[in-house]
Amino acid sequence: MKKYRSSIFGGIPRRPRGNSSRAKAAAHKPKRRQSADRSSSRPKESFRTEGRGKQSAPRKKRGMAAILSLVMVFAGVGLLGYSMLGAGDAVAGMVRATIGGAEAPQTTDMKLTVPEMSRVENAPVYTAAASDTAALDQGAVHVEDTGFPWDAEANVYIAGHRLGYPGTGSFLQFRDLNKLENGDEMIIEDANGTTYTYTVFEKMTVAPDAYHVTAPVPGKNIISLQTCTLPDYSERLIVQGELTSIT
Repeated sequence: MKKYRSSIFGGIPRRPRGNSSRAKAAAHKPKRRQSADRSSSRPKESFRTEGRGKQSAPRKKRGMAAILSLVMVFAGVGLLGYSMLGAGDAVAGMVRATIGGAEAPQTTDMKLTVPEMSRVENAPVYTAAASDTAALDQGAVHVEDTGFPWDAEANVYIAGHRLGYPGTGSFLQFRDLNKLENGDEMIIEDANGTTYTYTVFEKMTVAPDAYHVTAPVPGKNIISLQTCTLPDYSERLIVQGELTSIT
């Protein structure tokens, strides 16, 4: 059987650091001079109103802040009571399943299961650099510098051989990737035993240098499985799924 070697895409583009325009504006902002005969404890004239029936602006703001504080306290007490009644765990599970994010395990080792792919059941997935072809020759690789399932926002990018090498975990591992359809599941289990279920929503073919497919999708946690196209391995087949549950 012919051996082949796959090129893994590069890392996620880094986000630029924020500018310092606010800091510069603050530095050049002139300071207000204070009169020497005014006491720091004396209220400023601009805060006063004429007549006894009118309330000052700061007092109105303080009153609104107090009301909001009470609302937050009562809301917190309600959630605490709800949790003590046994429904808190269900709410937390629904929130985690909606926005993603879970407790990060001590190691980044993972297992991948795709029910519609005959050779992908509890397949070990190790993190390695995009240039580490030796790791890819042994089995599926989570591309370094891409996201993890326990991140609230991520693109968990995993590459695997279409044919691979006999006697290794890479042999025919992602051969059935093209059979996945929208609605199929891809399941990741982390070192803590937490499982992340993704539902397929996208399948595409791209050029080997299409690095944009490794970038995260704002506000979402997705998984991307990559392998080469047949028969000449000239392009890359990508199947993506969105996180739908965490158990």
